[in-house]
Amino acid sequence: MVERIYHVGLTVSDLDRSIAFYRDILGLEFQGEIFMAGEETDRLFRMKDTKARVAYLNGSKAIEAPPIELIQFVDNKVKKVKGNLFTTSISEVCFYTDDIERVYNSLIENHVECLSEPQYFDFRANELGESRAFYFRDPDGIVLEMMQPI
Repeated sequence: MVERIYHVGLTVSDLDRSIAFYRDILGLEFQGEIFMAGEETDRLFRMKDTKARVAYLNGSKAIEAPPIELIQFVDNKVKKVKGNLFTTSISEVCFYTDDIERVYNSLIENHVECLSEPQYFDFRANELGESRAFYFRDPDGIVLEMMQPI
């Protein structure tokens, strides 16, 4: 039934700030923004008079790499909750890099909250190889992961 992941959607409190973070700090390419409103939007989100600004960013031209969809609801209250790896939900969005130290240092220089330094993992016994990874937060506290396969 499912062929691939089309996008990963994140609800944010300030779309312009989030676009700047994902574009300028993480280096994703801004692909465009749409505005959603009307009966179809109300039915989709199951909320009357729903308006949403929606932006798309991607770090890859490969079709297998889904874009990040950032959604800011306009004129609707959004409950802002700091992401938690130990709460049932999407736990994190993981990004690939080929230089995890450079990315980590850049995030620290940009005052991004990193939950640890890059950690080494050896999953060769499970045929998953070796990697380095760390978690960090976006401006809304959403947990993200950076990983470098070795």
